[in-house]
Amino acid sequence: MKKILSLIAVLAVALTLSSCNCFKKMAKDPAAIQVSCTPEVLTLNNGKIVADITASIPAGYFNKKAALKVTPVLFFEGGAVAGETLLLQGEKIASNGMVVKSKEAMSITRRVEFDYQPAMDACALKLLVEVKCKSGKCKEFTLINANNGAILSQNQLAILATNGNAAYTLKNECGLQVAVGLNTLQKDIDFAVAMAPEANNYRNVTTSVVTADLVYKINSSKLTKKATATDEVAALKASVESNLQNDRASQTVYVNGYASPDGPEKFNDKLSSKRSQSGLEAVQKLLKDTGLNIDAAAYGEDWDGFKAAVAASNIQDKDLILQVLSMYSSAAEREKEIKNLASVFGALKTEVLPQLRRAQIVNSIDLTGKTDAEMVALINAGNASELNLEELLHIAEVQPAVAEVALKAAVNKYGDARAYNNLAIVLAKQGDYAGALKALDSAAKAGSKSEELNNNYALVYLAMGETDKAAEYAKGANAEVKALAAAAKGEYSAAVNNLEGYNAAIAQVQEGKLAAAKSSLNGDQSAKADYLRAVIAAKEGNISAAKAALQSAIAKDASLAKKAAKDVNLAALR
Repeated sequence: MKKILSLIAVLAVALTLSSCNCFKKMAKDPAAIQVSCTPEVLTLNNGKIVADITASIPAGYFNKKAALKVTPVLFFEGGAVAGETLLLQGEKIASNGMVVKSKEAMSITRRVEFDYQPAMDACALKLLVEVKCKSGKCKEFTLINANNGAILSQNQLAILATNGNAAYTLKNECGLQVAVGLNTLQKDIDFAVAMAPEANNYRNVTTSVVTADLVYKINSSKLTKKATATDEVAALKASVESNLQNDRASQTVYVNGYASPDGPEKFNDKLSSKRSQSGLEAVQKLLKDTGLNIDAAAYGEDWDGFKAAVAASNIQDKDLILQVLSMYSSAAEREKEIKNLASVFGALKTEVLPQLRRAQIVNSIDLTGKTDAEMVALINAGNASELNLEELLHIAEVQPAVAEVALKAAVNKYGDARAYNNLAIVLAKQGDYAGALKALDSAAKAGSKSEELNNNYALVYLAMGETDKAAEYAKGANAEVKALAAAAKGEYSAAVNNLEGYNAAIAQVQEGKLAAAKSSLNGDQSAKADYLRAVIAAKEGNISAAKAALQSAIAKDASLAKKAAKDVNLAALR
């Protein structure tokens, strides 16, 4: 530890002159007592500022009749917070302090801890000292100027009693500085960047299918007027005509010919081909005014259709029929085994097989959705409600400028868990952690149990400084979230291997691995990355590079100028 001051030596010299008699002998060896602070630059960790102050007192030094009160005080702009007072007393003092034996050496270490406040970004840790002797001017504990040992005047004592701004200034002046500045890099960890959105099901092109069956009589490929005049066929024609009016729609119509899976396979193959051709002719006539090209194909025996029809029926022993289909791949074997099921084959002949004697008309429609620009325009015009859920989730993901509006529209209209989760990310990136937490709660209430939700809970709590709550979610989180939880507790060596980019660079700077930190920032041209480059350069002693990086950061984000003015890591630039 670096030696900072000879506290009692300073006091003793001055107090000798001030008639505090018990300190006269202690002035004979002014360099004997050394006081140090670890760390030398205060460091923010997990919402706390912690430091160890150590004093070493040699044997034969402390006066048996002397008493000393030392209070660590953290001074910052507009305020001060005092730590626990340490009372040191000689062997002949009757009190409840720590006895310093005159013939024994003693090393004293006391930990001080302060809850962090943003105003503490520029601060100094000082020791306020009060002295007491049985004789002289210090018969009661008296605050002295620890920098020169001077006893305060009556006027100064009167100022102290006011506890106003003047009293604050006087105490600050009397305090002996043991550490200055606060390293707040931990506060700069970007937890929100690791938050994960839940995926959407958006497709720019969606495909839908409309079908209609042209049903034939057994062993026939000729269509009746009745077969082409069904409601199903009329609905398909209407679908085709409607889509022709939609510039975003493209459609393909084709006819598939089938035969029921009873009778010789070769015969059924030819029959299905004939049905595809007669079906094609009928559809061409039906849609002659559309200008569409229509294709036809034959598929022989319709075993797939047979299986689906049986599964959907109430036929007795249908499970046995389905078992036969799974046991045999040969069409002939299947037909043989099914016909052997005499109890059900009659039902198959009347309920299932007739509907498979068909030519199926298929209209496949590809619908191209709105462009991203169209979606943004609708949102900016206040018409986000015209977008469906998947469109809202999609545009929020690809267009950050409208993400909040889009996701709020999604949660208001649909109450979707994914939308709540993704809204939490947007709010967290804005620094609205309370709003983000509320959105995550809504996602959970909406039924989300996703890995993303768990991870995001941990990250929001970390950003809020609630590391204990974050730890519960971090247990089941991914490696990056666990690493960030470690970094939030100051465990940078355990965190750095599972971090990347900006967050890895912060951990590496805290570990003193400056070259690795610079490498982690490669490609990141953000304001925060430039600011961290300035910190790294300053730590390396490259002041010109630090100034250039800081200038670049401020040009991108003017608020960083205020931050830099208080940042102990950039003190060399001021």
